[in-house]
Amino acid sequence: MKDLKVKNAVIGKQFENSENYKNFQKILKDKKVKLHIVEAGQRIRIEKDLYFDVLWPSNKIINENLLNNNSLVCKMEYKKFSILFTGDIEEIAEKAILQQYKDSNILKSTILKVGHHGSKTSSTQQLLEIIKPKVALIGVGENNNFGHPNNKVLERLVDLRCKNI
Repeated sequence: MKDLKVKNAVIGKQFENSENYKNFQKILKDKKVKLHIVEAGQRIRIEKDLYFDVLWPSNKIINENLLNNNSLVCKMEYKKFSILFTGDIEEIAEKAILQQYKDSNILKSTILKVGHHGSKTSSTQQLLEIIKPKVALIGVGENNNFGHPNNKVLERLVDLRCKNI
């Protein structure tokens, strides 16, 4: 945000007052960026046919790995096209999200931004079968120190005939 022109910032509720968050708040103030703190159930409309539905976090705080498991999960929809952004959630949050949306089709998406950089703690078989993505995007650096993406996650995506990018 230091180098970009930003009018609005959208985040989920923060559960830790880290140095990164303090720096983020300072940049918001210095650049007069409007902050929107959102939670599950809210819709962010960008234009007529383009919007984000906020799916997570809900009022059920997950105390295990607070930052990752309570990170923002949104579904972007544009006409019949959709992308599910899963942030850094891990299996415990995935299970809670599956439970919360078990009676709806809201998780099904054209594209999945794979959770937690393709870590072994995310992208469970159960979640992937509900989402049914055609394409999976994994944000990860080549030869990173964490071994991301995990081979089992990649295998699950291949088994679903999902194209990995």
